[in-house]
Amino acid sequence: MRPTPFTDCGNHRTPSRRAFLFQAATAATAGLLASHADAEVASAGVQPRGTADATIFINLAGAPSHLDTFDPKDGPWNPPDADLRQYGDIILSRTLFPELSRITSDLCLLQSVQSWEAAHERGQFYLQTAHPSNPAFAAETPHLGAVIAREKGGLGPMPPFLAFNSAGIQGAAFLGGKVAPLMPTATRTGLATLEHNYFGAQSQQRFSDRFALLEALDAPLRRQPFDAGMAAYADFYGGARGMMYNPSLADVFKFTQADEARYGNTDLGRQLIVARNAVRARNGAVFITARQGGWDTHQNMFDRGYAPNMYQLCNDLDRAIGGLVADLKESGDFDRTLIVIMGEFGRTPGLLNSRGGRDHHKWSMSVALLGGGVRGGRAIGAKDANGDRVVDPGWRMDRPIFMEDIAATIFSAMGIDWTKSITDTPSGRKFEYVPYGITGLYVPVDEVFG
Repeated sequence: MRPTPFTDCGNHRTPSRRAFLFQAATAATAGLLASHADAEVASAGVQPRGTADATIFINLAGAPSHLDTFDPKDGPWNPPDADLRQYGDIILSRTLFPELSRITSDLCLLQSVQSWEAAHERGQFYLQTAHPSNPAFAAETPHLGAVIAREKGGLGPMPPFLAFNSAGIQGAAFLGGKVAPLMPTATRTGLATLEHNYFGAQSQQRFSDRFALLEALDAPLRRQPFDAGMAAYADFYGGARGMMYNPSLADVFKFTQADEARYGNTDLGRQLIVARNAVRARNGAVFITARQGGWDTHQNMFDRGYAPNMYQLCNDLDRAIGGLVADLKESGDFDRTLIVIMGEFGRTPGLLNSRGGRDHHKWSMSVALLGGGVRGGRAIGAKDANGDRVVDPGWRMDRPIFMEDIAATIFSAMGIDWTKSITDTPSGRKFEYVPYGITGLYVPVDEVFG
């Protein structure tokens, strides 16, 4: 078996400017030796599709029930108001997903997906990295977003990897501070941390003078034997410094009350509004991850008086996705933005458990894809009548789809060779973008592109 930290809990508050810079730089330092990420190996003849310029990855943390979201089946487990409708290959509940039901022509559902994991922490590591969760390798296993940032970043002043509501995210590992995730909080007023006005009109000049002094003091340390860690720390500080006093960046993190209402007045909606702004701005962000928690529905999942419940979770997701797709289409960015929606595994099929919920299930799950070259209006693969096991893989490999394949699909859409590996790592162990990708064991699901 191929297994691959994170739990579906926890809140975080907006940091002060000092805390924001410190946390970001600490994350970068944890990545350590960016200078090691040089020596590469890749397979000859690989041709990535290059259909997307940016990826928005929506992490449904806690693991949604595939049977009650993207792969509903007729059965006594459905609530009376499910209102299941069929749109070609796709079946959705109009009650839970009224907006998605209107845009099924853009939606591609992977129905033959399986996970190696059925525990949240390990499953989230696997979801974020496409690698097995192994304590021996975790410090050298970067998030998919950091790998994409390494390949496609540096196009503007915005950090290439944005991660909302993602305290505890895997991060950049050994790839270094330049591709570590910026973890802002989405609020209507934007990021106050981008401006430092303590000294009034003289603030910008005084800050610049102090920052120059800090760089001068740090320079000797960066030349010491432990210089790589200091360099990673300085890289992220430098990136944060480049964002400050930049109106074009500040505007990305701001939005109107009308926007907020259209996206559902939810935390996920606010995250996706800023994701929309970042894609539209084209100022450097290439991988944006948003997170909606609450999907660990072991009990009372269809009880409207219990929070969270499926009505709330699905409607919040539906409103936010509907707003995002409509706005990206209006700005002409939809076709070049890959949207991936998934959790870490599925949930038990058939009848609900004795508590009115569903438990962890790794044998089958569903993934939703839109934009970025994806051909919509169809489902790939199929599960059995109870939603228990994959019975039709629906793609050329004739086996279930795993996170390694989904990662390869994202890399290919972004124009990245998924067979690459980095041999010059701090430990000397080879890091593969996709495990065994160079052997052809895991490959892009090209069928999603038609």
